[in-house]
Amino acid sequence: MALGVGDDCALIASEAGAQWAVSTDTLVEHVHFLSDVDPAALGHKALAVSLSDLAACGATPRCFFLALALPSADPAWLERFSDGMYALADLHCCALAGGDTSRSSAGIVITITALGYVPTGDALLRSGARVGDDIWVSGELGDAALGLAFRRGDVDLPQAAAQRVVTKLELPVPRVLLGVRLRELASSAIDLSDGLVGDLRHVMRASGVGAVVNWAQIPRSAVLQQQPIPTQQRLALAGGDDYELLFTAASERRAQVIAVAAGLVPVTRIGIVTSTTGLEVVDEDGAAVDTGMIAFEHF
Repeated sequence: MALGVGDDCALIASEAGAQWAVSTDTLVEHVHFLSDVDPAALGHKALAVSLSDLAACGATPRCFFLALALPSADPAWLERFSDGMYALADLHCCALAGGDTSRSSAGIVITITALGYVPTGDALLRSGARVGDDIWVSGELGDAALGLAFRRGDVDLPQAAAQRVVTKLELPVPRVLLGVRLRELASSAIDLSDGLVGDLRHVMRASGVGAVVNWAQIPRSAVLQQQPIPTQQRLALAGGDDYELLFTAASERRAQVIAVAAGLVPVTRIGIVTSTTGLEVVDEDGAAVDTGMIAFEHF
């Protein structure tokens, strides 16, 4: 075992100068997804969250195992679920290698273990951030949380805006190729599953560093920017379910980072790694933004 508990993936030594990156994720009905979600979207997301972990380690997906527990066997539901999962698997040449099925009395439960490979010593970890490094994120943050708020009836949105943010919630795009391209550039990485504030703190803790983040630089969609500023801050900083990559890199590598991301997804420099032990988010005037928002936790 080259790396165990505490990162996005475990790393297991293999032959030919490579390591296996292994990640397991569970999605539970009523906790991770709503009961009326499109089965095809659920199949996509179930695999996407595991591929996002591989992306955060810079690993190339190879195969996955599926454990599926259902209250009943509905052939039409299973066909839609499989279509969504296999479409994403085919896109990343990631084969279903096995698994298990079972009856559940507590709703749908989906567990996926995904395996990828990465050259030995090249895996991106949470522990490599260095003082002075830039902090970057891919894509835009907060839309998935806004989509969940809409699906729950907590906010009202125009149809086009609602469709955009619900798509971000239910069909996240794992940034696999970006993770692979960042292997020789980034000093640390994590995927944003539980919210920017909470996930960045994981990197800070593992690396023994602090961070300053500029609120104005955090990328947000036009839809999210129509919401009140406190709502934007809550959703973009702590909303979760973005499945974008947060990573750090030396400041002299800025042009290279932008170049490797070109054509894949926009990347935005949002802050800097510091020698302190805390996280500070500041607004346009340098005033502190409340970071007391709680990242998603099950217990």
